[in-house]
Amino acid sequence: MSGTNSPEAVKKLLENMQSDLRALSLECKKKFPPVKEAAESGIIKVKTIAARNTEILAALKENSSEVVQPFLMGCGTKEPKITQLCLAAIQRLMSHEVVSETAAGNIINMLWQLMENSLEELKLLQTVLVLLTTNTVVHDESLSKAIVLCFRLHFTKDNITNNTAAATVRQVVTVVFERMVAEDERHRDIIEQPVLVQGNSNRRSVSTLKPCAKDAYMLFQDLCQLVNADAPYWLVGMTEMTRTFGLELLESVLNDFPQVFLQHQEFSFLLKERVCPLVIKLFSPNIKFRQGSGSSSSPAPVEKPYFPICMRLLRVVSVLIKQFYSLLVTECEIFLSLLVKFLDADKPQWLRAVAVESIHRLCVQPQLLRSFCQSYDMKQHSTKVFRDIVNALGSFIQSLFLVPPTGNPATTNQAGNNNSGGPVSAPANSGMLGIGGVTLLPAFEYRGTWIPILTITVQGSAKATYLEMLDKVEPPTIPEGYAMSVAFHCLLDLVRGITSMIEGELGEVETEYQTTTEAASSPTQSSEQQELQSTSDQMDKEIVSRAVWEEMVNACWCGLLAALSLLLDASTDEAATENILKAELTMAALCGRLGLVTSRDAFITAICKGSLPPHYALTVLNTTTAATLSNKSYSIQGQSVMMISPSSESHQQVVAVGQPLAVQPQGTVMLTSKNIQCMRTLLNLAHCHGAVLGTSWQLVLATLQHLVWILGLKPSSGGALKPGRAVEGPSTVLTTAVMTDLPVISNILSRLFESSQYLDDVSLHHLINALCSLSLEAMDMAYGNNKEPSLFAVAKLLETGLVNMHRIEILWRPLTGHLLEVCQHPNSRMREWGAEALTSLIKAGLTFNHDPPLSQNQRLQLLLLNPLKEMSSINHPDIRLKQLECVLQILQSQGDSLGPGWPLVLGVMGAIRNDQGESLIRTAFQCLQLVVTDFLPTMPCTCLQIVVDVAGSFGLHNQELNISLTSIGLLWNISDYFFQRGETIEKELNKEEAAQQKQAEEKGVVLNRPFHPAPPFDCLWLCLYAKLGELCVDPRPAVRKSAGQTLFSTIGAHGTLLQHSTWHTVIWKVLFHLLDRVRESSTTADKEKIESGGGNILIHHSRDTAEKQWAETWVLTLAGVARIFNTRRYLLQPLGDFSRAWDVLLDHIQSAALSKNNEVSLAALKSFQEILQIVSPIRDSDKPETPPVVNVPVPVLIGSISGPGLSRPFVRTDSVGERLGRYSSSEPPIVTDELEDLNLWWAAWNTWYRIGSESTKPPVTFDKLTFIPSQPFLTALIQIFPALYQHIKTGFNMDDLQKLGVILHSAVSVPISSDASPFILPSYTEAVLTSLQEAVLTALDVLQKAICVGPENMQIMYPAIFDQLLAFVEFSCKPPQYGQLETKHIANAKYNQAEWVALNYVPFAERSLEVVVDLYQKTACHKAVVNEKVLQNIIKTLRVPLSLKYSCPSESTWKLAVSSLLKVLSIGLPVARQHASSGKFDSMWPELANTFEDFLFTKSIPPDNLSIQEFQRNESIDVEVVQLISTEILPYANFIPKEFVGQIMTMLNKGSIHSQSSSFTEAEIDIRLREEFSKMCFETLLQFSFSNKVTTPQEGYISRMALSVLLKRSQDVLHRYIEDERLSGKCPLPRQQVTEIIFVLKAVSTLIDSLKKTQPENVDGNTWAQVIALYPTLVECITCSSAEVCSALKEALVPFKDFMQPPASKVQNGES
Repeated sequence: MSGTNSPEAVKKLLENMQSDLRALSLECKKKFPPVKEAAESGIIKVKTIAARNTEILAALKENSSEVVQPFLMGCGTKEPKITQLCLAAIQRLMSHEVVSETAAGNIINMLWQLMENSLEELKLLQTVLVLLTTNTVVHDESLSKAIVLCFRLHFTKDNITNNTAAATVRQVVTVVFERMVAEDERHRDIIEQPVLVQGNSNRRSVSTLKPCAKDAYMLFQDLCQLVNADAPYWLVGMTEMTRTFGLELLESVLNDFPQVFLQHQEFSFLLKERVCPLVIKLFSPNIKFRQGSGSSSSPAPVEKPYFPICMRLLRVVSVLIKQFYSLLVTECEIFLSLLVKFLDADKPQWLRAVAVESIHRLCVQPQLLRSFCQSYDMKQHSTKVFRDIVNALGSFIQSLFLVPPTGNPATTNQAGNNNSGGPVSAPANSGMLGIGGVTLLPAFEYRGTWIPILTITVQGSAKATYLEMLDKVEPPTIPEGYAMSVAFHCLLDLVRGITSMIEGELGEVETEYQTTTEAASSPTQSSEQQELQSTSDQMDKEIVSRAVWEEMVNACWCGLLAALSLLLDASTDEAATENILKAELTMAALCGRLGLVTSRDAFITAICKGSLPPHYALTVLNTTTAATLSNKSYSIQGQSVMMISPSSESHQQVVAVGQPLAVQPQGTVMLTSKNIQCMRTLLNLAHCHGAVLGTSWQLVLATLQHLVWILGLKPSSGGALKPGRAVEGPSTVLTTAVMTDLPVISNILSRLFESSQYLDDVSLHHLINALCSLSLEAMDMAYGNNKEPSLFAVAKLLETGLVNMHRIEILWRPLTGHLLEVCQHPNSRMREWGAEALTSLIKAGLTFNHDPPLSQNQRLQLLLLNPLKEMSSINHPDIRLKQLECVLQILQSQGDSLGPGWPLVLGVMGAIRNDQGESLIRTAFQCLQLVVTDFLPTMPCTCLQIVVDVAGSFGLHNQELNISLTSIGLLWNISDYFFQRGETIEKELNKEEAAQQKQAEEKGVVLNRPFHPAPPFDCLWLCLYAKLGELCVDPRPAVRKSAGQTLFSTIGAHGTLLQHSTWHTVIWKVLFHLLDRVRESSTTADKEKIESGGGNILIHHSRDTAEKQWAETWVLTLAGVARIFNTRRYLLQPLGDFSRAWDVLLDHIQSAALSKNNEVSLAALKSFQEILQIVSPIRDSDKPETPPVVNVPVPVLIGSISGPGLSRPFVRTDSVGERLGRYSSSEPPIVTDELEDLNLWWAAWNTWYRIGSESTKPPVTFDKLTFIPSQPFLTALIQIFPALYQHIKTGFNMDDLQKLGVILHSAVSVPISSDASPFILPSYTEAVLTSLQEAVLTALDVLQKAICVGPENMQIMYPAIFDQLLAFVEFSCKPPQYGQLETKHIANAKYNQAEWVALNYVPFAERSLEVVVDLYQKTACHKAVVNEKVLQNIIKTLRVPLSLKYSCPSESTWKLAVSSLLKVLSIGLPVARQHASSGKFDSMWPELANTFEDFLFTKSIPPDNLSIQEFQRNESIDVEVVQLISTEILPYANFIPKEFVGQIMTMLNKGSIHSQSSSFTEAEIDIRLREEFSKMCFETLLQFSFSNKVTTPQEGYISRMALSVLLKRSQDVLHRYIEDERLSGKCPLPRQQVTEIIFVLKAVSTLIDSLKKTQPENVDGNTWAQVIALYPTLVECITCSSAEVCSALKEALVPFKDFMQPPASKVQNGES
């Protein structure tokens, strides 16, 4: 009160008092002198007090009676002006608290008087109020008097006074209680023992109360009395009182000062004993009353409910329940039951309205509801009050819809048209959109009942309308929809209150629990005990609380759900719908949190049903587990509450029309805006409360799936649903309103699944399971038809997986397991999405930033990649394509960090099978290419083998040739990589191997891997080789070719990295295995012609059958193996079974060489040459000279690096670097010069022999297809021999030579096919050898040279060689036969026919002849040559061409034969003479004689076109022969058999005469008569006829006889000529005769010449006689007419001059 007692205020008060008193004295001056005096004395009094006292106010208070006196007296005047002035002054004093108790009493008395006189009533009330509020001096009787005064004024006639008095009474009552509260505050510190109160001691008990409390007690007690229409105890002087006012006052006290009643037993007692019975008593008319029942039904008249009292009673009840529930448990049970009853349909409308309002007041107090639940519902034998309240509200709402309101006069006028569906103002379609899209009125509408929704309250506060109508006496008219609106709000507030309360408490419990557990986990030992204690207390507390929460929910959910679902169905207002849905949502969430599954599912089902079109809902939701609520009815207190299914005729705006999601969709379904609203709520529920949904995820998701389907949302990347085009055609129709909503819905849908990352693991599993089962349903539906499936579940599984990557392990298996099933679905769209989801998840999983990272968590990485591998078992190509695209992307993004995941990834590429279509293979191959080009270094070395396998498998795919070829290229790249990184790979593999070995030992199993004993790095190579080997026998030639080249290049380039022992495997398991397979395939290949190579590729004729294509492969393979044998011989030879390998290789070469294919057979020989090192590799200059013995290390020097030689131990000591250095030169060193082992060479010889004999053996029958070896083949075959021979010459014997001869002979005999002949044969005129013939001769040459330098015993082979050569010589005249084959002569062959052409053997034969001559010149004296009659054979052979002479195929032949014969004889005859005695040459002479005879007097006619010069040249050859006879034979006649000499003589004789040819023309006759030859013969004859060295008479006889024969013949010819000449007259004689005569004449002249030259003693006398006897005959010829004859005659006659000498004296007989 600092304001009133500050010096200024006091000063002002004093001044005011003095001025008041002055004013008073002035007013009373005339009429009321006593008052005036009192006033003046008062002024003095005031002044004195002020002067004397420092505490002026206190002093004033002490003397207040005196100070107040003048004013009281002034009031007594009853003069209005004075009274007002006095009252104002008194109020001023009061307000400064300077009034004592006594003074106050006096003031009250004075006021009472004024009241009784009805003066200044308002001023009085004001004064009382000021008096009681400013201080507490008024007590007990005076207080009661003041209060009564106010009451009395309340019941005056004046309205203003009444109202003011009522307000004052209210304030005064409040003041009284406020004083008590203040008093309690003051005495709070003093703890007093409460005195036990006896049951009925109502008044006596007052003694224990303090003064203010006592006043309050008395006041309250009297109020009860008054309301009960009893006399008051304390408020003496009350004249009248109304119940309504009394109830209002009671209510205000109870409401404003609950603590008074709760703290003081006296007051509690009053409540129990007075207030509650009073209320119950006053309620009775309302309870008994039944609306509509007439008074006749009961004998006593029933009091009608009275609105003002009823309403106030309900207010009191509300306060009682709210404030004193704990005191009045039983009473409240009664009150609540009453309230519930008031809602009955047979109660008046206004009563139901105020009852609902009262219930609403309760509903906004969740703690109170909780207490109800604890006190009643949870007690065994108690009414279930809480449940009843909720159910009552539900029934109330239902009744409003089902029962038309009657009996309420205010609404009857509207009831009439109720059936039409609503009040007049709202036509039946009121719920539809009005003009401009604005609804006319928010309302509920159900089965024709239309109830508007009124806005009545702010949510959460129960602002009543009718409970506040304190001024109304008559029941008000309740607007339609009011009760419904309040009931609706009751429900909403109830839900809101309960849920917020329980969730708040739950939250507290959880946080407390967390803090205590955290504290408990702290290490302090001492406090542990108490913490455990607190935890257990808390657990108990929580158990209790949880029981209450569960009971509350269990009690209310049925009623709530029934009411809310009904309202939801009836609602036509968006806001109302929103509220209902929110309530259902919060309840569902709460049930979920409390784990009340049934109720949770029920609420969710309700929302779900609301989301779907009518009737549609039932089928879906009833099939799911939540069919619990579909059609049950719940019995509530005997009332049947039906669960109301949505009605189809609710007037809602249709916003979407779509197809239902069903196997056989019938027609379309419509979605209203309310459905969409429900859907959003559902989304909201799932989004915010996913953690508590548990199994109801199935409901939620199933519903969402259907909605999404109807709305036509389709999944897009990442699983988000986007508005897709209506896939099913035009059936999906969306309004613009919903179109704008769709993105939002799809967004919320996505957010919903994004929020799954905040769910705990269990909830997440629920979500996944729900999605999976949903997806299974969708899959079932999609079976057997290719309709668009519902992809909702799959898309959402993907979304959920993506947002939960941080804990992907816990959901990976169920998630991917299911998606893999989806991937196998026959519906393409379905599986496409399954694959999309799966691959997206895998990619996301690998790129996600896990903790610990994937590189340190191999298990997780394998887990993530595993489904990718599993996809390989699915056969649908589209899925595999997705899988491979995924692999490709993984490689591109994660390739370098795959680590242990490589086998899986590679496995996926490798799993692609041949039949899976080109695009798949292509994609898989792309992946592989990427791996090989970029990732080999990053993968564990153990995976390299898998890479090899996979690359190999692509090579074998036959879909796309390019891929196969490229994959072979990849294998080459891989091998290069192995080579470059050899050392590191080897280390890593060895480490791995050791680890595995250890593991295997621990488990006691044998370590099993391909090529096991070899070291792991070698195994890697072997795998690579094996793969390439498989490709080498691929059906496609291009692949085989490429693979073969690669295989051999690889072994060639990198084979040196292998350990020595591994070569064994390479040879046997890789190379020979390959050769076997190729041989087999080649020999069985098809000979059919292939038209084209696929597409329009033309095939060259050399490759147009499978056989020809395989031939190429065989060639390649054999060549490759041979090359390896050749270049790596230094490695292979030390291997134990080299000779076996050699044999196998030779066998392969043999079978290839004997194959009926020119290409293969020729190549086989090339390989043969190579392994025999005929085509020897370039050797290094510094190769060691000594061929090493096996196992002796030989330093192989290349550059300066030396490496160990053949005895390299199996554990490698040399580093890769060294190895690289060692083999950096293009050719590896050949350590051994040749194969030292003779056996190997003999094996080679045998092979050669078999090849030769088999290939050249002429076939038995011939037809078009007969195979005849080609010239190049034969050439190559023969060319091998010389080199081979070098190695085997030491053991080469006659048998072998025999074998060789057969082969050479047969080879040369083989004809050529006419189409090849132009390329091989020289034109006929050229005397050139074919290369084959060259080779044959070379082979023989090599032999001959070897024999020449060889030991003696070898020389017996000479004759055989001669035989061979001579056989060839015969070919000149008689080409060899090749079996039964008919060959055309080359000149007659037509090139375009497939005929066989004999070669021109002349050059060959001639060359052979030269060789023979040559050889004979060297070897004529050899014993073997002499013994074996070589010379005779030569002559015999030469006899053939010589006798044919002009008939020879080539003229050169006989000429060469002659010259050769001459050469041979010049050497051979002396030898023959030497051995004459031995008889070794006896048989030769006749042969020789015949040969001369056949040649010189040949039966062949020279060709017509022979020129003169030619003829002369040929004649000179004949002459040479005769010369040989004259020089080499005849002089040695003694050593020569007689017969021979005789033959020669006869021949010469013949030659000297009968040498002319009969076919010459006249002109040439003189030349053609071989004059020279005849001459020579003559001369020789003569020379030898008359030689003086005649040893035997026989010889002389021969020559004499010869001469006489000669002369005789001449004589005859001449005679005949003369005869004919004479007879012929003028006619010339025949040409022949002329020629003959000329020849004879010439012979005569020659003879005479010869005779002259001879020593005379050699000529017989007879001879001369015969000569001279010719003379007359010659002379007779002079007459001849022919000039030629004449000239010849002249020459013949001239020599006769020598005979013309004078006759000598008679010679004695004995002389000459």
